[in-house]
Amino acid sequence: MSSRQDAIRDRIADELSAPLGGLGLDVEDVEITPAGKRRILRVAVDGDGGVTLDQVAEATRAVSDVLDGSDVMGEQPYTLEVTSRGVDRPLTLPRHWRRNADRLVAVTLADGTALTGRIGASDDTSVTLDVDGAQREVAYADVAKALVQIEFNRKAEES
Repeated sequence: MSSRQDAIRDRIADELSAPLGGLGLDVEDVEITPAGKRRILRVAVDGDGGVTLDQVAEATRAVSDVLDGSDVMGEQPYTLEVTSRGVDRPLTLPRHWRRNADRLVAVTLADGTALTGRIGASDDTSVTLDVDGAQREVAYADVAKALVQIEFNRKAEES
């Protein structure tokens, strides 16, 4: 992607940050892709406790209002899509770890070590993972990649 595209993406994210923040949502990603004579603008959002369809609808209206009052997308037509952050997106920010507490995550560390554990406590610099019953603190700086694992048949732990 060109630096011009990066600049447009960053500007869109900046302009959307406050209005979406007012709805309790964060801008997770902004993606612009060509689609014939149009472009597709995808804005991924997330919030504490996930995102409901009603929140996506509210976010879509807010994003549309901001873009209508801005020249950031220029004159070329575009289609707007507002989505929630998918489970297949890597955990890259402290808030991603916090929002996925108690979920199973596969982590590849910068040194190539791979581990799978359940997300426990997290802060701005690290997360504690339960790896086969042992607590392991992992600094975000040491994480090369982290993906939440889908669990279809997880049984609730007995109290």
